[in-house]
Amino acid sequence: MTPPLPHVVERTVRIEADRDTVFRYFTDSGRWASWWGAGSSIDARPGGRVLIRHPNGVEVAGEVTAIEPPAAIAFTYAYAAGGATPADTSLVTIRLTDDGGATRLHLRHAFAEPAMRDEHVQGWRFQLSLFGNLVAAEAFAPAEQRVDAWFAAWSDPEAATREAALSRVVSPDIRFRDRFSLIDGLDDLRPHLAAVHRFMPGMRLQRRGGIRQCQGMVMADWVAHGADGGERGRGTTVFVLGAGARIEQVTGFWER
Repeated sequence: MTPPLPHVVERTVRIEADRDTVFRYFTDSGRWASWWGAGSSIDARPGGRVLIRHPNGVEVAGEVTAIEPPAAIAFTYAYAAGGATPADTSLVTIRLTDDGGATRLHLRHAFAEPAMRDEHVQGWRFQLSLFGNLVAAEAFAPAEQRVDAWFAAWSDPEAATREAALSRVVSPDIRFRDRFSLIDGLDDLRPHLAAVHRFMPGMRLQRRGGIRQCQGMVMADWVAHGADGGERGRGTTVFVLGAGARIEQVTGFWER
C-alpha cells in the first residue's frame, strides 16, 4: 500500500513559451537532460523510467505514473545514488495552463516525511528557474536575428524594404522609447524612421558584440555611424519579445 504523502512543496512559475514547447521537455530525453544534466532521461509513458543525473553525481530515479500531453505529467522521485529515499514516498506532479502567449507551470511535490520536503524547497526554486530560462531560450532562439533586423531597418534608406522588414519582426502595437523617441504602434514608428533618414541621411546602426537574453528580454550594444563613416553615438538597447519572438517593446539608452 502506498503511504500517505501529506507534506507538500508547491510552486508556480510563468514561463515565456507556449505549452507545447514547455511540454516537450517532459517527453524528449535530450531536452530533459539539458535541464537536469548529461545522462538524464525520461520515457514519457505510464510506467516509463525517469532518471535524473545531477552534475554533482547525485542520481534520482522514478517512473511516470500519469501523463496528459500537453497539460500534465506525474512521476515518482527517489534518490538512487547519493541518498536513499523509497520510491513510493515522493511524487512529483506538474501541470501546465495557458497564460496568454506564455505558460503557467504548477509543481506539486508530495512527501511522506517533512524533513525531505524541507530539503527540496530551495531545490525546486532553483531548478524551476533553470528550467524557465532554458525553455525561454529555445522559444526566443530567433532573438539575435530580430535584433539585427531592427538595426538593419534603422539603417535602410529605402522605405519599402525597411517597412517590410519591420512588419516581419515587430508587433503592431510596439512601444519604442529612447532619448529622442516616444513612439506607440507600428503606424507611428514607420514615419518616425522615415524622418530619421530625411534629417540624418546615411545614418547606420550596427550591433556591437553578442546579445544577452533572459526570458524574452534582450540587451544589445550598438554604435551609430554617419554618412561619412564617423561615429555619431553608441549605447545599449533593451528589447522585449512576445509571442512568435516578435519585438513588443524597445528602450534605447545612449552613452553619448
